[in-house]
Amino acid sequence: MIGLVSFPERTLVDRAMTLMLEGPCGADRLAREVMGLRQAPLAVAERLSIAMLAADPRVRQLEDGRWALVAEVGGSPLIEDCAFAVVDVETTGSRATGMDRVMEVAVVLLQGSRREVVFDSLVNPRAPIPPRVAAMTGITPQLVARAPEFDAVADQVLAALAGRIFVAHNARFDWGFLTAEVRRTRGLGLTGSMICTVRLAKQLLPQLESRSLDSLTHFFGFENQARHRAGGDAMVTALVLERLLLLAREKGARTLSDLETLCRKRTRIETKRARQRQAKRRRGLIDPDQTGRERRPRNSELN
Repeated sequence: MIGLVSFPERTLVDRAMTLMLEGPCGADRLAREVMGLRQAPLAVAERLSIAMLAADPRVRQLEDGRWALVAEVGGSPLIEDCAFAVVDVETTGSRATGMDRVMEVAVVLLQGSRREVVFDSLVNPRAPIPPRVAAMTGITPQLVARAPEFDAVADQVLAALAGRIFVAHNARFDWGFLTAEVRRTRGLGLTGSMICTVRLAKQLLPQLESRSLDSLTHFFGFENQARHRAGGDAMVTALVLERLLLLAREKGARTLSDLETLCRKRTRIETKRARQRQAKRRRGLIDPDQTGRERRPRNSELN
């Protein structure tokens, strides 16, 4: 998938996807091998298949009634043809899968010369806002008391993201929180391309000691009138992205695939640290159970 889409997160759907990797499937086979209904009438199987798969953008129904995976788009789109959804969320803490919640979210659309806020709203997290978070963001319990809960804005957020490339500063953080909120309120998952401006900056601006949002804002000469608020941070991230895209083109990047490759590429320091971790594991100095944990972003990257 290229642009972001949401899809039902259900075990039956996952089993159907695995089955369709072999090729298109009829409703009778889906009922038999996925749903465990070995003697279901064809009409019943067809209705159940529609209920399970019709809303999933990863599949389509063929003219003969069978279901098939949507073919991947041939080739990667040019950078100038991409629509980027630049996202920022303000949260009550750092653990998306724990008790922390989104308390503000903004989405800025960047497409060619177009740059505009397409969504910006406070969110009532229905969770405590720590004093340090309130002091940093200015978002207090009183401020969000009458704000909508995420359930009330989920459809608007999904509409702002749909079909666009997800971008954020420390993208895994924002992606993780939105995924958790969408899963809680809609029972959906998110999939699609994701671009991280921290990762891009590491590759394109190796001379900088810090790739925090403040550092990049200062480096490019921008001003952020609403720091640590979703709207202000999303807009300045969009400005930073514009400059990074120009630098990427200067280095030969032409397509979305080129940007994704840059984001995946390790810096020399990261490669060195990875080798050091491997050496320690070989010597038994690192507990194998700890190596799979995702690294939490450093403050120098967040601020």
